[in-house]
Amino acid sequence: MADAVTLTCTWGRQPLPATGAPQLGYLLVEATPAAPAAVAVPLNFCLVLDRSGSMQGAKLESMKAATKRVLESLTPQDVVSIVIFDDTVQTLVPATPATDQAALLAAVDQIVESGGTAMSLGMQAGQAELQKHAGPDRISYMLLLTDGQTWGDEAVCRTIAQGLGQAGARITALGLGAEWNEQLLDDLADATGGSSDYIAEPAQIDSFFQRAVRSAQGTAATEARLLLRLVREATPRAVHRATPTIANLGYQPTGDSEVAVKLGDLVYGQVNSVVVELMLPARAAGSFRVAQAELHFTPIGTTAPQEVKQDLLLTFSADQSAVAYEPRVMNLVEKVMAFKLQTRALAEAELGNIAGATQKLRAAATRLLDLGELDLAEKTSQQADQLEQGTALNAATQKELKYATRRLTQKLDE
Repeated sequence: MADAVTLTCTWGRQPLPATGAPQLGYLLVEATPAAPAAVAVPLNFCLVLDRSGSMQGAKLESMKAATKRVLESLTPQDVVSIVIFDDTVQTLVPATPATDQAALLAAVDQIVESGGTAMSLGMQAGQAELQKHAGPDRISYMLLLTDGQTWGDEAVCRTIAQGLGQAGARITALGLGAEWNEQLLDDLADATGGSSDYIAEPAQIDSFFQRAVRSAQGTAATEARLLLRLVREATPRAVHRATPTIANLGYQPTGDSEVAVKLGDLVYGQVNSVVVELMLPARAAGSFRVAQAELHFTPIGTTAPQEVKQDLLLTFSADQSAVAYEPRVMNLVEKVMAFKLQTRALAEAELGNIAGATQKLRAAATRLLDLGELDLAEKTSQQADQLEQGTALNAATQKELKYATRRLTQKLDE
C-alpha cells in the first residue's frame, strides 16, 4: 500500500540563477496519508496523571473533566488504563477494554490531590499497564500530565521513556503552569517519537488532551523515515520539521551523499513536513536532477515497511528575472528561522550571554512581526527589553516563548 502516503517535494525558489558559485536552497518535503482506514486500529491508551498537592482546585477539576472526555471518545475496542501519582503511585484503572463508561468515569471522580511529585513512579506503573496489551494490533500511547518538578528521579524517567520507545509506545508529555522541567518532558517525548507541550491555564487541559487522543486514533503509519540521496556537490546544512509543529530534527549522514531523518508517526488529516536547507552546486542553464527523496514507513495494520520515491529536479536560468519564489515554502522557512532564533536566544540567556540573547530575540521579533504574529512578536520584543535592563526571564515566560514558537505552523483548529 505504498500509495497510502503521498510524497510531495517543492523548492523554495525555482528556477535558480545560473551562476558560477554554489547557492543556498530550501526544499519542502511533505508526507501526507491518503485517506482514513475503514476501521481504526485499536488503542492501548494509558493516562499518567499528577495529583500532587499543587494540583488542587481548578487544575485538578479541569484535569478530571478532560480525562472524562478522553474516556468518552474511546471505543469498546480500545484498552485504557489510568495511573495517578504524587510521591506515591496508584493504578486507578488497570488496563481494561473501554466498555464500561460509567465505571471508568466514576473512577475519575475518586481522584483527590495529595503529596509531592515522583513522576518515575507514575511512569513505571503506566509502562506496566501498557505492556499488558502491547503488540502490532494496537497503538500504545502514554498521555503524561504534570505541573511540578520531579526530584532525584529524572534519570529513571528517561530510562523508562527509552524502554517505551523501544517497545513502540509514544509519550505525549504535557506540562501545566510554570514549575515543571521542560527539558525533561522534551526528552521523554523525543525518546519515543512523541511530543511535548506547555499548557498555560487549567481550562486548556481539555483541548490538549483531545488533540492527543485524536492523534493516536488517526495514526496512519509508524516508523516514517526520510532518506535524501544527493548529488555529490550538494551539501545539507540543516533539517527542521515544519508541520505539525516546528522542531530541529538534525540529520544523520548515512554515506557521502545521503541524509536520513526520522519523521515518526504519520497521522490522517495532518501533513508531516520538513524544510531542508541545502548548499546547491553551481550549474549552467538547464534542468538537473539534484536528489532523490525516499519515504519509508510501515502502514498501520501491517508489519511490512513500504516506500515511495521521487526524483528532485531543479531548473537553473540565465535570465535573472525568471527566478521565482514559492510563497508557501518561504513562509514556512521564515517560521523555522524565527524558531531557530528564539531557541538560540533562550539558550544564550541561560548561559548568561545577555547581549547575544537580546540580539537574537529582537531578530526573532522582527521576523514574527513580518509574519503577522503580532502578539508573539510583541512579547518577544518585551523580553529583549527585559533582558537588556538586567531582569532575567521567568520560567513562565521562557515556556510561553518556546512552545508558542514551536506552534507557529499549527492550524488554528488543531
